[in-house]
Amino acid sequence: MTSRPEHLPERLALLSDAQAADFLSAGVLEGREDVPSIALNKVAEPLAGDDARLDLVRVRDLIDDALSKFRAERPTAADAWLAPRLHETLRLTRREAAEKGLWTYLALGVAPDYVVWRHLPEPKEDGSRVRVARDRFVGPHYKQSFARLWWAAELFRDGSDYRPVVVACGNQDMLNSALRLDVIDHRPTAQALVRLLERGTVRTGREINALTPAVNAAAATLMYDLVAPDVERDGDALRDWIAGAASALPSPRNELPEGPEEERVPEDAVRGLAAHFEELFAEAPVRGRVSE
Repeated sequence: MTSRPEHLPERLALLSDAQAADFLSAGVLEGREDVPSIALNKVAEPLAGDDARLDLVRVRDLIDDALSKFRAERPTAADAWLAPRLHETLRLTRREAAEKGLWTYLALGVAPDYVVWRHLPEPKEDGSRVRVARDRFVGPHYKQSFARLWWAAELFRDGSDYRPVVVACGNQDMLNSALRLDVIDHRPTAQALVRLLERGTVRTGREINALTPAVNAAAATLMYDLVAPDVERDGDALRDWIAGAASALPSPRNELPEGPEEERVPEDAVRGLAAHFEELFAEAPVRGRVSE
């Protein structure tokens, strides 16, 4: 199985898709080879400055703990634990998180062993080799191994509260579907989807895969930000949270961390959208559902 990189510099870096292609061999994707970390770091672009958020060791320690904690469980179980802690450890702005090269470097330069452990498919019955999909290393934000967790935490957190993130990331179908939605940036929409999960209104992959496109399609005619307005976001809270990275302790392992002290999503907006989404779900075609 692919191992932890032998060479880990002090700071995070950027790695382009073109640079990554030279290291995404069949052996790495199949978990048979290690990434040549010294060669990779010769071509990676180190991030300048002494920002505490760029400390590679803090991120790698977190990933080591995730591997230790979930090694004996199904790899999917790690998502709900790692997502809020990765978000709190990195403390990125959305503009910074949109830098694809950072996630590519995390996957190949910092934790290829985690990506292989988390995303390598189960062995085939005929014994043929299986591979991690390339987009788990270099894909879009809703597919790439670490970007998807960071964005899930960013979009599903309720101010400083990461509990909705745990709910969303605890359901693979919601995690995989919701990040593709155009409307998921609307905080009341994200919280209303979590509310339906908590109530048990939607449970199975078929149900979630019927609900999410219905929610997205309805947004074309019903503007959610008008019928369920959010509060104005406070940029100072995020800036203060980022500034506190230099003195922050490592993200807690046995309890949830706290995000930026932004105002929570208005309850009336969540309640109203959740009721509307229940109506959409009642009419959505769910494969295998028996109509009454």
